[in-house]
Amino acid sequence: MPRARPAQAKQLFDGTLVVPPGYRSPLSLREREIAIKFIKDDFEHALARALNLTRVSAPLTVLANTGVNDHLNGVEKPASFTIRVMHEKAELVQSLAKWKRAALCDYGFEPGSGLYTDMNAIRPDEVLDNLHSLYVDQWDWERVIVRQERTVRFLKRIVRAIYRVIRKTERKVCARYPALPRPYLPPTIHFVHTEELQERFPRLSPRERENAICREHGAVFVIGIGAELPEGRPHDGRAADYDDWWTQSELGRPGLNGDLFVWYPLLGRAFELSSMGIRVDQRSLLKQLELKGELGKSKLPYHRRLLRGELPLSIGGGIGQSRLCMLFLRLAHVGEVQVGIWPQKLRQTATKHGIELL
Repeated sequence: MPRARPAQAKQLFDGTLVVPPGYRSPLSLREREIAIKFIKDDFEHALARALNLTRVSAPLTVLANTGVNDHLNGVEKPASFTIRVMHEKAELVQSLAKWKRAALCDYGFEPGSGLYTDMNAIRPDEVLDNLHSLYVDQWDWERVIVRQERTVRFLKRIVRAIYRVIRKTERKVCARYPALPRPYLPPTIHFVHTEELQERFPRLSPRERENAICREHGAVFVIGIGAELPEGRPHDGRAADYDDWWTQSELGRPGLNGDLFVWYPLLGRAFELSSMGIRVDQRSLLKQLELKGELGKSKLPYHRRLLRGELPLSIGGGIGQSRLCMLFLRLAHVGEVQVGIWPQKLRQTATKHGIELL
């Protein structure tokens, strides 16, 4: 099937809003809301079957001094408040990357099984654009593995399983709503390491490399995000205490993690749907904390549990709910599938150009 050509989108609102020429949502507002429910129900059930996952409840807030919250690249400050009756600081989660691994232990999951949950987060430092908002909703999932599965080969197996679910849901949505363009995702996903991207596109920035490789293959999983590249910087930041981006894999390159992208013709760019990886063991946790200058975190309750060997080896990640809905419904802005807070100027510009924010 020939791949759809990217729209020649124009930049508006100081470069943070991309508007495809002549854009209109293929579905009405009410149709869109019904379709969002259909997508979320269908995808999460199919994901649970594909990875043998059980749905569990998840926290909206965690105590600040436990080490459980995700600090992303290490510079984003989580929203926080003081619990009056406890005199302790709590934080709104930014993701559940570490909480899930502790839950695997506490719930007694065995190798080959795991959990998923609806993760709702607030990221106050997020830059607002077509794909990013203050509110993050995703399916966070985590699965117990054995030592022999801490390989890129096993990581690829899980990525392919998730990608098959994505394609299957895309076909169902397009069949249910004839107003949508036909399915376009390619049948297979291409794998590439960040070092290979640097070697192939040495003059491009990491974002430009993602666009170039995704434009070429349609669906790509970029391996090894977080480790320093030969050019002296990482492809993108990763926290030190969940994904293993330091361990040398059987590829002879560092990293047992990565991001899943598809090409999105409507916006003419690579479109990240998921971040996932095999999680740190005791050795890689200490090394990554050292590389980040964060060895003091090893004294936090979560990290002590991991270093004592109480937490199972695992693989896990997050899959964006609003991102998937946006992709399947061929929408231009994440605010068309979730209610968010946006600058007034952005709202006015979006409305003027056919982007109907919820």
